[in-house]
Amino acid sequence: MRQIFLDTETTGLEHKLGHRIIEIGCVEMRNRRLTNHHFHRYLNPERDIDAGALAVHGISLEFLQDKPRFADIAVEFIDFVRGAELIIHNATFDLGFLNSELALLDMAPIDTVCPEVNDTLRMAKDLHPGKKNNLNALCERYGVDNSNRTLHGALLDAEILAEVYLAMTRGQESLMMELASNDEVRVNSAEDIQTSGSRKALLILRASEEERSRHLQQLAAIQEESKGRCLWLSSEKTI
Repeated sequence: MRQIFLDTETTGLEHKLGHRIIEIGCVEMRNRRLTNHHFHRYLNPERDIDAGALAVHGISLEFLQDKPRFADIAVEFIDFVRGAELIIHNATFDLGFLNSELALLDMAPIDTVCPEVNDTLRMAKDLHPGKKNNLNALCERYGVDNSNRTLHGALLDAEILAEVYLAMTRGQESLMMELASNDEVRVNSAEDIQTSGSRKALLILRASEEERSRHLQQLAAIQEESKGRCLWLSSEKTI
C-alpha cells in the first residue's frame, strides 16, 4: 500500500481569490514504513503574499523570485503522487488549491490520479470530538516531537503528519498483525494435521482478573473520550 502525506503553503487562504501555492511537501510511505522518498518544491506565485500568510509560514516573495512556477513542476508532481492514497490534514484546503493550479494549466483534477484521499482532520474529529485537532494539538496528544515546528513548512508538516497518522491508526496496525498471526496459526495447524493425521489439542489462555480489570478500565476511558459511543463496552455488558 502506497500512501503520500501532503501539505502546501500558500499566498493566502482563498484560491478563489487568486491565491497560489508557494510550497508543496510530500513524503512517501509503503506498508506503514516511511521510504525517505519525498517531493518538495518552493514555487514562485507571481503575485503578492498576504501578511497573515507570511506570519504563518515565513516564506517571503523575495525568497521565491528564482523558484520555478507551478507549471514548471506540475507533471513531475503528478507523476510522484499518481496512484497513491493521499493523506492530508484539512484536505479540502489543499485539494482546493491543487485543483485550482491544475485548472489553470487545463490539467485534470487531482482525484483523477489519486482516487483515494484520507483527511486526518476529519479522522481526528471523529476520534476526539470537542477537542482541539490541529497538528500541534495532535502532536501533543500522541507524543509526536514537533519542536522544530516554529513556523509552518510543507515538507516538515507532511513528515510530522505521517508520524501522527501512524499513532492515530496504531490499533489498525495491531489488528493487521493479529490477523496475520491467526493466518499463520491456521496454516501451521493444517500442516500438523496433514503430517500427523490427528489434530493437536488447543491451548486456551484465559484472561486473569487483573487483566480483565485493566481491560474494563481501558473501555471506560474510550467510553468517556467518545461520549458514550464505545461499542465494545456495550458488547461487554451483554457477555
